[in-house]
Amino acid sequence: MIGQTISHYKILEKLGEGGMGVVYKAEDTKLKRIVALKFLPPHFSADDEVKQRFIHEAQAASALNHTNICSIHTIEGFENPASVPHGGTLAGKQQFIDMEFVEGKTLGVLLKEKELPLKEVVDIALQIAEGLYAAHRKGIVHRDIKPDNIMITDENLVKIMDFGLAKLKGSSKLTKTHSTLGTLSYMSPEQARGEEVDQRSDIFSFGAVLYEMITGRRAFKGEHEAAIIYSLVNETPEPLARYKTNVPDELQRVVDKALSKDKNERYQHVDEMTADLRRVQHSLSGSVTSTTKKSKVPWIVAVACIVLVAIGIYLFYPKSVPTSANRKSIAVLPFKNLSSSKDDEYFSDGIAEDIRTQLSNIADLKVISQQGVLRYKNSDKSITEIGKELGVATVLEGSVQHAGSQVRINAQLIDASDESHIWADKYDKEMTQIFSIQSEVAQKIAEMLRAKLLPSEKDRIERKPTANTDAYQLYLKGRFYWNKRTASDLEKSIGYFKQAIEKDSFYALAYAGLASTYGVLNEYSGLKSSEYMPMAESLAKKALELDSTSAEAHAVLGLCKTDYEWDWVGGENHYKCAIKLNPGYATAHHWYSLHLSFVGRFDEAMKEIKIAQELDPLSLVINTVVGVTFSAYGQHDKAIDQHKKTLELDPNFALALLNLGFIFDLQNRFDEAIVELKKVRSIVGDKPYGLPGLGLAYAHAGKKIEALKILDTLFNFSRQGYSVSSGIALVYSGLGNKDKAFEWLDRAYRERDYRLCRMKSEPMWDDLRSDPRFFDLLKKIGLEK
Repeated sequence: MIGQTISHYKILEKLGEGGMGVVYKAEDTKLKRIVALKFLPPHFSADDEVKQRFIHEAQAASALNHTNICSIHTIEGFENPASVPHGGTLAGKQQFIDMEFVEGKTLGVLLKEKELPLKEVVDIALQIAEGLYAAHRKGIVHRDIKPDNIMITDENLVKIMDFGLAKLKGSSKLTKTHSTLGTLSYMSPEQARGEEVDQRSDIFSFGAVLYEMITGRRAFKGEHEAAIIYSLVNETPEPLARYKTNVPDELQRVVDKALSKDKNERYQHVDEMTADLRRVQHSLSGSVTSTTKKSKVPWIVAVACIVLVAIGIYLFYPKSVPTSANRKSIAVLPFKNLSSSKDDEYFSDGIAEDIRTQLSNIADLKVISQQGVLRYKNSDKSITEIGKELGVATVLEGSVQHAGSQVRINAQLIDASDESHIWADKYDKEMTQIFSIQSEVAQKIAEMLRAKLLPSEKDRIERKPTANTDAYQLYLKGRFYWNKRTASDLEKSIGYFKQAIEKDSFYALAYAGLASTYGVLNEYSGLKSSEYMPMAESLAKKALELDSTSAEAHAVLGLCKTDYEWDWVGGENHYKCAIKLNPGYATAHHWYSLHLSFVGRFDEAMKEIKIAQELDPLSLVINTVVGVTFSAYGQHDKAIDQHKKTLELDPNFALALLNLGFIFDLQNRFDEAIVELKKVRSIVGDKPYGLPGLGLAYAHAGKKIEALKILDTLFNFSRQGYSVSSGIALVYSGLGNKDKAFEWLDRAYRERDYRLCRMKSEPMWDDLRSDPRFFDLLKKIGLEK
């Protein structure tokens, strides 16, 4: 085929041949680039299973985009009458894969040529681990990791090749009669037995490759197939020290764990192995000593030595991040729950949130809020995609395994630009040491990102919130349900926070959590503020008695002062205090922005909500409040655009639909307003939420009968104890009955309806704004002098 042109590829030379194909170097004449073309051998053209496996390789590898994985460009086919008796579809043609051309040698060739120094072994191993990590994150198991499938480029970059046997998550298992997929000497025991495999099988194969890189010998061998299988299933490889001197004990432990016969005793995820390899890398780098000759050395040699040392530091020390401000940004993803019980999900989520909270205490770091990352739980998105969406340079992810009094935490800090590991570590500790683990992780991240850590910040990070681990776990459960933000889940969180306080009556965070729940419950339940806000205030004050640095407690007090007591100065002071204590607390910026909007300070309100949006870019409620602030400013077209952007994140987010409906109503686009407000009603079900807006739109549209029906429904809700007085007033205002509107507004004032805070800033009250009684009501609330 040399010299031939197939499709738009000119064949230049043959690179190699294996059981699954022949590989040629070629020129892509369209894109003017050198590529590698892997052809399915002609004699396999009639074998449907082999063809399917060939296509499967392209599908598996094309789903991956990582530095340490050979990229797949496309799969094509061409008519070859000499070998394919039928044509038409791709399946009826001789097929080939267009993939990245990698100049270099396979690891297999390299191992035959020379003995690798341990530092080079670990560097190659870490790059293999990075590539496997990327594949496993996408649910792809390679199933044929071996030296011949690993390329080393001329720049010492590792590329994992040949995904022909890969198993895609959710795909059917490819089988072949009387044979086992993979290469025997590197198979896991379960793979050799023909059992179902997962990422732990790749880890075993990786361990076998690592053993061979260190010793120059295969871990499992035999004179025939049955002997190799027996070795895989029953024999333990010779210790590394038999073939290599000065092997660190930690490296022996890594190999032993990766090659465990029992997959449950192996590394469960490759990032755990990465963390241990990093420690080996540190120890090897730290043990390097240099000697100098006593004779004079020319200055050029000295400079060369400095350059070599710099290169060594770059290669063998953990990657650090540039110190520019935009690099000091991080999102802490929900940690994986590796515990035996799915009910422990609250624990893994809670550990991640606590680490995020610790990091948010560092003013020099931008930390995405917990609500901003919850949507990535169980997400298939890559770290790079997540980093772009959240606007961060780094991502922390990890796993938690919790059993009795023991806890195991794996954490890894990842560069979002290329998904390389900056730092990784694992912790096997008693539950009583959980807070020291979180503190250590937070401080390590600050160090790796070169963030300035003030003494006061360090003190807060190292502070132990409770000595009672039972109380801590109950607190985590409370916060787990608080994050769900439904009326029923908030009720559950109240129960758990109360139990945590019973276990430890000095637990400030539990009081603050309970205060936060009562502070927002009226909004989600529709019940009256007077039932919950006094309790929220009392609990927040108790939290501050126990911990005067609680930003959460100050934020709740700001909410109570503003929404319930109409103490605008007091509310602002508490919000400012919360933000000073924790500049990364998105909720404090969000609530303070609303406060500023209520009092008519729209420029400041927009500034605060933009800060909240930067800290929590995917928060539905914060993105909606950006639109509400535009609307209060009178910039309704910008508000509409913002609400539509929010609805792209979640088309069923009721708050955004509600405010979009209000703006359409203001613009006399009544039919559109009614459509959006009906959507709200279909989402919330049997709660009064959205009814007043729909009634107002009906009234403005001249549909009086429909508006009166809405009023009847609201009256029923009022008799059931729901806080709807201001809503009834709003519908009456649309109907032009101002006397009734102010009658119900007076009732809302006596009930301390939190919605009255918004009367000065929200345009929906424009029907009443010219009436002197409206100004008098604003004076009573403190919004006018």
